[in-house]
Amino acid sequence: MTEELPDLAAMEAFGKRIAERLEPGDVVALTGGLGAGKTTLSRAIIAALGHEGEVPSPTFTIVEMYEHLRVPLVHADFYRLEHPSEADEIGLDDYREGAALLAEWPDHAGGFAHEAGCLSITLEMVGDGRRAIVKGGEAWQSRMP
Repeated sequence: MTEELPDLAAMEAFGKRIAERLEPGDVVALTGGLGAGKTTLSRAIIAALGHEGEVPSPTFTIVEMYEHLRVPLVHADFYRLEHPSEADEIGLDDYREGAALLAEWPDHAGGFAHEAGCLSITLEMVGDGRRAIVKGGEAWQSRMP
């Protein structure tokens, strides 16, 4: 499935549709080059889940927790990981228990596409907007955004 995201409003609406379908145990795996909109889409999802206020990029902290949302959420940016084993070292599995995972640069953590609850989104720059290429694992087949 492909979703055209010509502006910020479209990105926010797309994030809201994802948030409405998100369940504990799910992974939203966001890939794309620098500046493609991964953090912007992450912020839209987090806001649609009920967070009010700033959403810092987890580029340096690697993991930010949002336990107070409709679906508890782990927002992770794996860009700085040099090897997938580092995801285990930071205790990713412990963070994920009972929560959904919003993963930027998922390939740096070994990827999540093999999980039934993974919604893989590749963001591409198209002019001033973005295009999202969306693939859902088995658990997402009936609830694609």
